[in-house]
Amino acid sequence: MSEDASAEVERSVEALLFAAAEPLSVGDLAARLPEGWDVGRAIAGLRARYAGRGVELVCVADRWQFRTAPDLAHLMTEERQDTRRLSKAAMETLAIIAYHQPVTRAEIEAVRGVGLSRGTLDLLLEIGWVRIRGRRRSPGRPATFGTTDAFLEHFGLPSLADLPGAQEMKAAGLLDRDMPHGFVVPRPEGAPAADEDPLADGDVPEFHQDYLGEG
Repeated sequence: MSEDASAEVERSVEALLFAAAEPLSVGDLAARLPEGWDVGRAIAGLRARYAGRGVELVCVADRWQFRTAPDLAHLMTEERQDTRRLSKAAMETLAIIAYHQPVTRAEIEAVRGVGLSRGTLDLLLEIGWVRIRGRRRSPGRPATFGTTDAFLEHFGLPSLADLPGAQEMKAAGLLDRDMPHGFVVPRPEGAPAADEDPLADGDVPEFHQDYLGEG
């Protein structure tokens, strides 16, 4: 591809990313461009061109988006009252789900060492950071929970593999320092576990049903 052609691809990708209301994957970009255009090369060129500028091209949940440079984020901060601050219990629950998914409510309680109120999981499901992944192949077929792309986008993570280390989360007080044996980082692919079945069509359990039915 000639230099002029490469510049045109880069220019087109730049325009699509600036106009998009949400991050776009390489596939999303390729679908909007003529066949054969090298989207990967264009992204690499844009990342190099915007590196160190006020706006940078970053990867979020395997998708691309222009974002304010981290060192300038304070300029965009607007002080206001946050009427929906997550409780410590909700943050602990979110961290356990992120690092131990797929995980059931009973397993979350086992890690935390205390019971889990219905409202805690309800809130995480409602704001879209947690989703019901499937059902465990065990008595009662309890629902399993995992994180969503919205969780990655909010925390600026390219993928689950980029989560901070468990030790960092413990130091921040988001995980118990005495984690049980077998506590592991999540599968970056988000694939079902060996003992987990994906939800079938029409099988969208209400949380209160699983909450009462899961022992």
